[in-house]
Formats: sequence, C-alpha cells, structure tokens
Amino acid sequence: MNPAHFAIQRRAFLARAAGGLGSLALAQLLGPGRISASNPALPAQHRPRARAVISLFQHGGPSQMDLFDYKPALNKWSGKPYPGGELEVHFDKQAGNVLGAPYEFSPRGQCGMHLSELLPHTGRIADDITLVRSMTTGSVDHESALRIMHTGRFLAGLPSMGSWLLYGLGSENENLPAYVVLSDPGGLPVDGERNWSSGFLPALYQGTAFQPGPSPVFHLKTPSHLSVTARSNQLDLLSRLNRDHASRFPDNTELAARIANLETAARMQGAVPEAVDLSSESAATRKLYGLDNPVTAEYGRRCLLARRLVERGVRYVQLFLSGQPWDTHDKNAERLKGLCAATDQPSAALVQDLKARGLLDSTVVLWTGEFGRLPISQGTDGRDHNRHAFSLWVAGGGFKAGHVHGATDDFGYKAVQDVVSVHDFHATLLHTLGIDHNALRFPHEGREASLTDPEVTGARIIPQLLS
Repeated sequence: MNPAHFAIQRRAFLARAAGGLGSLALAQLLGPGRISASNPALPAQHRPRARAVISLFQHGGPSQMDLFDYKPALNKWSGKPYPGGELEVHFDKQAGNVLGAPYEFSPRGQCGMHLSELLPHTGRIADDITLVRSMTTGSVDHESALRIMHTGRFLAGLPSMGSWLLYGLGSENENLPAYVVLSDPGGLPVDGERNWSSGFLPALYQGTAFQPGPSPVFHLKTPSHLSVTARSNQLDLLSRLNRDHASRFPDNTELAARIANLETAARMQGAVPEAVDLSSESAATRKLYGLDNPVTAEYGRRCLLARRLVERGVRYVQLFLSGQPWDTHDKNAERLKGLCAATDQPSAALVQDLKARGLLDSTVVLWTGEFGRLPISQGTDGRDHNRHAFSLWVAGGGFKAGHVHGATDDFGYKAVQDVVSVHDFHATLLHTLGIDHNALRFPHEGREASLTDPEVTGARIIPQLLS
C-alpha cells in the first residue's frame, strides 16, 4: 500500500473514532505533539465517575479462601479427600487433601463483610469497598494470567490497561507522566516491563517506572555547571531541532513518543522532586500509612506516593511487588501472615486518605492478583493455582461501597453465582471512567483491537458493581 494513502486512511479512521477516543489521543496520533493538560478531551460517551486509577497489584495469586472468601467447609474437611469432584490441578503429583483455612474470619463494618483476621485494616474500610468473590480468568499460568489481567489477552506484547486508559483519556498534567509505575526495591515483578508496556499503541502511552529510593527518576537534576538561562536556551534549541526532524517523519509514532517523553522529562525536573517529597506530609498521615513501622514503611511510602501523584493529575498509578510473593505453593499460612502484615495497613490507609481528602469519589483503588488458589493442599502446607475463582476488591470511582458480589462453591474452588470475568471487570472499570469499552479501539493487523475485545470475549459491564 502507498504510505501516503495509508496515512490518509489512518487519519480518516481516527477522525471518525474521535468521539470515542478523545481529542488528546487523536492529537497524539495525527502528529508529533504532546499530551497537554490544557487541551481537554472530547466529551465522554457517558458521565464519568472516576478520573484516575491506582492499581495495587499482588503478584502470585492471593489465596481467596484464606483472606476474603469464608468457607467453613474447608476446616470441616481439612485433611480429608476433597469431596467436590474433579479439580484442575497444576502440579498434580503434589496434590493432597483439603487444606483448612488457618486464620479466623469475622464480619466487618456495617455491611457485615467476612474477612480474615490477617486483614484488620482492610476490615476498617469494609464499608468503602466492593469485594468481588466470583472472579475468573482464562489461564492457570502466571505469565499468561498476568497478561490477561493487564492486557485482556494471554499473548505477550499487547497494550496494558494503563496504556489503553491514557490513549482514551489523555493526561491532566503535562509536567508529570500520565502513567506511573512504582516498582519494588526488591526488583521487577514476573513478566517484568511487559506489565506496563504500550504494546502496539504508540510508545507515548507506556508506563513510566519510578525507581525506589530518594531519586525515583534518573538524571533528573540539571547539571550544577548550567545556569537556568543556559538550560532554557539549550532546551529551546533541542525542541526546534526535534520538531524539524519530526516534521519529515509524520507517521513515526516512536519518534513522536521519544520527543514527547524528552519534553516531559525536562518539565519533570521541576515537578517530580516536589511530588515525591514526603517531608511535607503530617506525622498523622505518615503514621496512617505505617511509615513509622519497618514492616509497613516501604509499601506505605509507595501507597502515599500514589496518592500524591493522583492528587497532581497522574491518570494511572501501579504498584508492583518483586517476583510473585503471593505464590504460596508452600508455607501458605506463614507467608500470608508476612505479606498481609506488610501490605494491609498501607492499602487501607490509601483508601482512608483519599476519602478524607475528597478524592475517593474520583479515584478507583484496585487490589487484585492474577488468579486464586485451590482448596486442597500442595505438599503439606501449600496451595496450587486456581483460575476458576479468585477475589479482588475495589474502592471509589462509582463502585458500590460495602458490597459483596458473587459467590463460590462450598470450598471456594469455582465461582458459581454472578460470575465476573477479567474482561467484564475491564469493561466495568472503563465505564466508571466514562469510556464505552466497545468504542475504545485501535487499528492493528487488519482489525480494530481493543482491551476487552467483546466480539470474542463477550465482555459486558456488571451494573451490580456500581452505585
């Protein structure tokens, strides 16, 4: 195909789709501009409830029946053969008998939501969250299940949900990245940077990883030997040279993204140090997040930083854990205790803090892993992977507070009531942000690709999750 003809066709398609994508996304694809906070998007398909998302991702597959999904039958049958029929077992040679839940459950909040004793702080926000106990996914393997949760597909190299949101909504602050990843000081999560890749979307929409520690962005500080005037002149010259170069390659989105990212980086020199400086936070706020406790301090800092970034117009913030710590193939009870001790208080504090500041109504907080665990033991004290049921909770942004949705069978193995697929959840989340998941599309390999791909997945909005 003639490249010029393709460019005309591409522009025509995007112009037709502008009502669904927003003028910010359209502007980025039609030329090498930048996402501008002063350039509002076109009206959404419906009234948005939320404008930002904070994803607290729990790599490895948290055990739903030990944390969120109270199942008395587990302890009744503990140590006995599983009576519920066939199970899909990942490591079948290590499959054992029913494994009881080692911790007590109790009703929390006015809503009476049953939660594990390992989650006392989450219990305090029970009336603010939607607990979905009937989630299902399409894979029992970590990498592919992670991709389904983040991109809607089990294949590698596709755009993450954060990239889709940025593509559809644009940014609210031109001085900060619109999509920020707060990484774990222990290292990358499973599947690494693919978790926040923009895939086939223009590179402009990929996540920007902030490093742990006092310098989250490398080389952010202007060299000491440069004066303010000299630095300004230098950046002006670079901008003119970049624009001249970009004008000769109008369809090169990688080039446009590099230029836009460099310009954002220059503006970040002033905005990032202030955004990541926690010294201005009150002693009460720091204590709320557990910064005074070495067990909770690290995760608490990142949760607090997520609030500060959203407060300053960042659209999508993700917190990841190193490796896959919730993958409790052994020492299930012991490892759950340690993980909850580190993450429960900061996660709940984030919801409490957003609510106190009037930000929870416009911010979605999502706590989830990629799948759940089995009701039988792996070895003596572990649990294997389970794709047929897992739990997640979500707060704010139009989700129904103090609500438990769906149910699993007596042993927590399979979702049996009001089942919610990952694609359904994606569609519902997009809806709270004012986006029709059917309209959020991008031309790729001869078809209109999307996050939910409803023609294939049957993705639908779940109205019972919304207030």
